[in-house]
Amino acid sequence: MRAVEVRGAAEGETSEALKQPRRARAVLGTATVTHFVHDGFADIIYVLLPLWATQFSLSFTQIGLIRTAYSGGMAAFQLPAGFLAERWGERRLLAAGTALTALGFVVLQMADGFMALVTILLGAGLASGVQHPLSSSLVSKAYETGARRAALGTYNVSGDLGKIAVPAAVALLAAWSGWRSATLASGLMGLVAALGITIVLARLGAGDMTATERTAVATSAAGWGILDPRGFVALAAVGVIDTSTRTAFLTLLPFILIGKGLSVAGLGLALGLLFAGGAVGKFVCGVLSERLGVIRTVVITEAATSLGIITALLAPLPLAMTVLPALGIALNGTSSVLYGTVADLVAPERRSRAYGLYYTITVGASAVSPSIYGIVSDLVGASAAMAVIAAVVLVTIPLCLVLRSALQPGAQARAPLVSGTAAG
Repeated sequence: MRAVEVRGAAEGETSEALKQPRRARAVLGTATVTHFVHDGFADIIYVLLPLWATQFSLSFTQIGLIRTAYSGGMAAFQLPAGFLAERWGERRLLAAGTALTALGFVVLQMADGFMALVTILLGAGLASGVQHPLSSSLVSKAYETGARRAALGTYNVSGDLGKIAVPAAVALLAAWSGWRSATLASGLMGLVAALGITIVLARLGAGDMTATERTAVATSAAGWGILDPRGFVALAAVGVIDTSTRTAFLTLLPFILIGKGLSVAGLGLALGLLFAGGAVGKFVCGVLSERLGVIRTVVITEAATSLGIITALLAPLPLAMTVLPALGIALNGTSSVLYGTVADLVAPERRSRAYGLYYTITVGASAVSPSIYGIVSDLVGASAAMAVIAAVVLVTIPLCLVLRSALQPGAQARAPLVSGTAAG
């Protein structure tokens, strides 16, 4: 009888062990779909900017402000989302944010000018601010004892797939039936996704605070849970430059390509090529960082990004289109390496707020950059502004030297845990 009980317990443990990887993959799958939808929403705007500029007679400064409105909204709610998740869990916030973002794009079809565009996109961006910190936290928790960096890399790739598919579809739909119909269709797609997120995560029992997690949060030291402050600052600085220059480049690229003779439908293809390269880059750079290390990988990708931007700027249209996939690999590949490194520098129980802090800093920088480079473009031209972007990208290389020391073995053990007001 005793042997039967032991065997039964062992079989139960084996069954549970088999369920855990399946559950983790299901959580990852839900996070990847969420990332796909939200990044698709964000990059629809790049396709629509030239259409709005023509219809509403917008300057480059106004174009930059429109892009800043959405990215700024995202940046503003990243940190509150991280804090709220520690109290309510990720599931409800993630589903609600997705639904409200989608509603913003449904309403966007009624915009009649610059102020309406800015106001609607600010609201949609605020709602979308839940996605990065909460999805990253969900994946990190699901793979706490597994291949977390690989899982986060997969999650990051899904965003680039959204950047490929959704803007390309919107560009084709906009060329056929107008941008208003295109934004309405994308909004309805987002509402369906929000419903799916709610149902799937509820069935998986994911995204709700467990008793253990509540206890860990309540008893842990106050603050951000940063294990190596100097390393985290260096990582955030590299992320700021990487994301801000990428957003500014993507804002100006459509105008550069249209100036070379590209059509609106062709613009969807161009962005698709760029983001396809970005999706490959997220995977390739993740593998590369395992072999060469984080620092060498970031240096290589940032140098390649600068070179690629100059090539796309100066080359004739056929060559510029040809170089876009390779440029996408370097342009987006760096972020995958940086996102995976955040979890290495913070305590597990503070991961939601630490991701919220990191994304607030980096997305905030990317929100401001289109407005800054829009002003520069109005003053000296879009081509000159693009050349400045290529130069600023290279500033990340000396910053990598500071980050290197934080990633050395034993560095976190030597660094004090950031708590209280010192975390700020």
